[in-house]
Parts: sequence; structure tokens; C-alpha cells
Amino acid sequence: MARQVPIILNLETATEVCSVCVSRGEEVLALESAGGANDHGRVVTLLISSCLRVSGLEMRDLQAVAVSGGPGSYTSLRVGASVAKGICYALDLPLIAVDTLQSLARAAALQLPGDQLLYCPMIDARRMEVYCALFDGGSRRLTATQPHIVTEASFEEYFSVGRRLVFIGNGAPKCQGILPEGKAVFLPLACDAIHLVHFSNQAFLEGNYADLAYFAPNYLKAPNITQPGKSSFPQ
Repeated sequence: MARQVPIILNLETATEVCSVCVSRGEEVLALESAGGANDHGRVVTLLISSCLRVSGLEMRDLQAVAVSGGPGSYTSLRVGASVAKGICYALDLPLIAVDTLQSLARAAALQLPGDQLLYCPMIDARRMEVYCALFDGGSRRLTATQPHIVTEASFEEYFSVGRRLVFIGNGAPKCQGILPEGKAVFLPLACDAIHLVHFSNQAFLEGNYADLAYFAPNYLKAPNITQPGKSSFPQ
């Protein structure tokens, strides 16, 4: 019996990039992206409609919805999760969560393979802090996802034994000029829905779905909420 080739809607909203693609198996049928922070809520449904139109499909043709599960921007991740859940509830579809960092690590390994390379996807977490983890060339996780403040001593335990690290994601530029040249390699690779496709297809075939009722993205940190200052207007 032939394996089912699923049609999946993939949503990537972890960073300032809002990206959507429709895939059939590991084939990308349509891809749409839009930049601009704090705009995801306005554009994501427009990108979904465009992808379906380009691929010649309708919502009822979908067999699952995949969403980038974080870490990333609190607000942006909430937008992606809310839209994905809404579609899944409306169409009775399974929800698939893809690790944002793992998807970036695999994309980097495909672009720059190397048996001795380690891959460090980074998501900007304000100031000199990033969310990151290390992966090998097979996208296997070597360290836990955690917040990390970039300094000259960052990753020295790997550099000191001759390991080379490949840095990707919107947090990686913070390391340029700080980490040692030659040992730190930088790829201009950003979050994109196309990076989710391999993992969403794999999860569908294995029946590895997120709990639709209880799924929440991996925010790592609470949102940065500040108290309003005292009003200068007369009472």
C-alpha cells in the first residue's frame, strides 16, 4: 500500500518574517512571505489565501496545519498558534508543531554540510541575548534550547577543541565581530515556512501531532510588559 502524501499548510511566524507555504509531501506547492514586525496578524490570512490560490487548492483539501513552535517573538508566535488552531478546529485537522531552531539547523546543514560542523540557530531576544541550541549535521539536538547572552567567551568550550560552529537566524549577527573568525561561520539564513516542510511531513506520517486544546508555543520567556508612566496631563 502506497504511503499517503499529505497536503499541509505550514505557518512560520516566530520572528519578524511571516511566511506561509503549502506542501504536498516534501514538495512545496506555493510559498508566500512578508516582512515587518507586529504585522503578522494582518498579513498571515492573506498569505494563506494566496498560497491556496497559487497551488490550486482550497481549505478543504488540507490534511494538517503545521506551525513553528518557537522559540521566538511572544506576540508573533501567538498569532501563528491562534491561526493554526482556528483552522484545525474549523476543519477538524491535526495540528503539527515544528521546533523553530531545529528547522533552521537542518536548512543550514543542507546549505553548508560538514561532518565536523555544529549548527547554532539563534533567535533574537533583545539586546545581546538570543535563544539558541546546538545541533549536529543530522539535525540532532546536542543542547537544550535556552536564552544566552553573547560575549567573547561564548561557545569557547567548542572553539578551544577545534570545533567550527555555523550560526544562522536573526540573532546570529550579534555574534559577528565578537566570536573568533574562522571558527565561527555565518550564513544569512532566516526563518521561513519552507524549512518546516520536512518536519511537518515526517510528523504527519508518524502521527506525531500536537494536542490541539493544550498546545502553546515555546516562548521561553514571558512577554516584556512595562507599566505605563504617570500621565503628564492635568487631572
